[in-house]
Amino acid sequence: MILLNPVFLYLRFMEVAIINGPNLNLLGKRQPEIYGSETFESYFDKLIKQYPKIELTYFQSNWEGALIDKLQEIGFSFDGVILNAGAFTHTSIALADCVAAISTPVVEVHISNIHERESFRHHSYISDVAKKVIVGQGLDGYRQAIDFLIGN
Repeated sequence: MILLNPVFLYLRFMEVAIINGPNLNLLGKRQPEIYGSETFESYFDKLIKQYPKIELTYFQSNWEGALIDKLQEIGFSFDGVILNAGAFTHTSIALADCVAAISTPVVEVHISNIHERESFRHHSYISDVAKKVIVGQGLDGYRQAIDFLIGN
């Protein structure tokens, strides 16, 4: 009979999901002067290599309901969520309600500085319910969010 050390039963990878909202599938093509020229998929590959002990997953949708469904699906089992809700940041009480309802900590990320752009982008419904907000750091904001979630 083989006995397992109980410590090994609790070892697992930390699970962090990155969820991007509308039009973020166009990164690398859309307004590179604001969002840069790198695709998110390319950047995500770099994050996976940089954080080999974290199970990173990525989801993107242009549909508000799909974002809510994904948050509800993982929001009680994952260790962290990095959410860039795109334009839904400024319009979606439903997304904010979802973030408030789940137990997984959520970090809100915006590639550009929404406070230095058009006035309608200055308000975020999500900021009040997120654990942290990172704006204007380019794609590096996602790395900063991971570091926050893992305690670095």
